[in-house]
Amino acid sequence: MTSASQPTTQLPLRAQVRDAVARAWQRAVARGALPGVADGTVLPAVDLDRPAHPEHGDFAASLAMKLARPYRRAPLDIAAAIAAEIAAEAAAGDGTSPIASVDVAAPGFLNLRLTDTALATTIGTILADPVGWGRVPAGKRRAVNVEFVSANPTGPLTIGNARGAFVGDLLCRVLEAGGQTVTREYYFNDSGTQVGKLGASVVALRHAEPVPEEGYHGAYVEDLARELPGDVLAAAQAPGADGADIIGRWAGARVRTGIEASLERLGVHFDVWKSEGSLHAEGWVERAVERLRAGGHVYEQDGAVWFRSTTFGDDKDRVIYRSDGRPTYFAADIGYVTEKFSRGFDHLIYIWGADHHGTVARTRNAAEAMGYDRDAVQMLLYSWVRFIRDGHEISMSKRAGEFITLDELLEEVGVDAARWFFASRAATTGIDFDIELAKKQSAENPVYYVQYAHARIASILRKATAVGIAPASGVGELLGGGPEAALARAIVRFPEVVEDAATSEETHGVTAYATMLATEFHAFYRDARVVDEADPERSASRLALVSVARITLANALGLLGISAPESM
Repeated sequence: MTSASQPTTQLPLRAQVRDAVARAWQRAVARGALPGVADGTVLPAVDLDRPAHPEHGDFAASLAMKLARPYRRAPLDIAAAIAAEIAAEAAAGDGTSPIASVDVAAPGFLNLRLTDTALATTIGTILADPVGWGRVPAGKRRAVNVEFVSANPTGPLTIGNARGAFVGDLLCRVLEAGGQTVTREYYFNDSGTQVGKLGASVVALRHAEPVPEEGYHGAYVEDLARELPGDVLAAAQAPGADGADIIGRWAGARVRTGIEASLERLGVHFDVWKSEGSLHAEGWVERAVERLRAGGHVYEQDGAVWFRSTTFGDDKDRVIYRSDGRPTYFAADIGYVTEKFSRGFDHLIYIWGADHHGTVARTRNAAEAMGYDRDAVQMLLYSWVRFIRDGHEISMSKRAGEFITLDELLEEVGVDAARWFFASRAATTGIDFDIELAKKQSAENPVYYVQYAHARIASILRKATAVGIAPASGVGELLGGGPEAALARAIVRFPEVVEDAATSEETHGVTAYATMLATEFHAFYRDARVVDEADPERSASRLALVSVARITLANALGLLGISAPESM
């Protein structure tokens, strides 16, 4: 029995159909209907797409077109041979194949339609294990480290830099649903120039002096100046002390506490908080440099220590230690790569803003030079966001103190709406976030539309309970056609949506799917009476179907970190 705390994974129907097509292909070769190929010939994988028009079937396979060149045959002839084997397996009626029928369409597509049994069996599985519904088995299980947000603790999280929080958390969720083991990590700069500037700004305001050029402004800096403890101020004023750094570290720690609270409100949790200072203190930077040096990838020039990044295609070499001995940010980057891999991760994902583009190549080059798999070090650069209110863009500058915080955004539009609007666009696509639209309690607001569908189903189930009709354990013969079949076909697509999200490392397909499923449910409810005391048997089957729709909507919303309300 599956417990709520241990959800299972289920093979998506798409994978079952893919396997059935592959079996048919193999049998066609074995029986001589299709030729074999020479050893070493690379044959294509069986890929499936959703036809643009539902009347063409549930899936379409383009395998025959891909085989035309190695087989030296017309795609239509190849498709016909495979279709014959698919039809033969379907006609056997032993339940092996999920395919009810197959049609060949020019120039060589296989249009495939699912059996009612495959749909009904999947729905029964969902009812038996609602928690596991949507999770898919990993093709190759990996231990993945995802580092995201990582904003410097020099000010509150703004709605400008908070996109990394949404992108990172959503990515971690889909990777886990896709069978990966994920560690969420936040890397913060607890030393260096920016922290010193924050400290200097706090000191200036404490003494009622002007904030230094390139310092930090805003109400939060004034609050820090008022709250500065006397012992910290005394330590900063001691002879020989770097006062700006001491006070900057204290201020950064206070800001970090606020950042953690903001992220907690958003529902974003981290497994590891890693500081830049620890990489130096624990010797990871030195170990990384020695690793590069041993490979001949480090040299000294003008008193500085350089990495030969040009060896790996970079436009110039990169400084690790400056001529005065101070490490660069790049020094910490390479130490961090070594430290992460030492913890046993197979894959590292860094989620950075688009302004970090120049850091990507040098970091991956250093990883390769140190002997790590370059492809195991991945940077996902997300685009920036324009926040729009009443048709006008909101401008922001943390240093000037002119910004809207993440907390203020969540207070105005709510966590669910904020999550939805960020999830509904590819991370590399810019967003115009319409704050007024996100606040609307109507079908114009997509998250409201989907949540309303879930709440409406919950209301239907409560009504059924009140009149003494319970959902059946399955849908029986209900799927022969009509509105039930259309809703069922929408429901069973969920695992493949999750699989595609995990593969593409994007979530906008999940929001599109949830919207589509809500639309299918509303159409079903318009055309089918669910609770009918005069026909309790049909009502019970329809209740089973809408229960599964509710589970699917809830799991899709849950995958995005969005609530599934029982009433609205």
